[in-house]
Amino acid sequence: MSIDPRHYHQPSWRKPVGMLTIVGLIIAWAVLVGSLSPWIGTLPVWAQVPVYVVLGIVWIWILPLKRLLAWMETGRWR
Repeated sequence: MSIDPRHYHQPSWRKPVGMLTIVGLIIAWAVLVGSLSPWIGTLPVWAQVPVYVVLGIVWIWILPLKRLLAWMETGRWR
């Protein structure tokens, strides 16, 4: 059984670069939240939840990763 050259796909360099960028973003997020933890810890628990939701879900996952994942797949930022 031979590989049909029409269906052979060369792996893109964007995926490993994107994965390393994701790891870098997670590390940067952890450092940021860790440095903010003395301030966040003084807030009441009911106020801490929205802060962590915004810092975690919106800041690290939705805003940068949506476009980064699109770039990894298509090569375009939009």
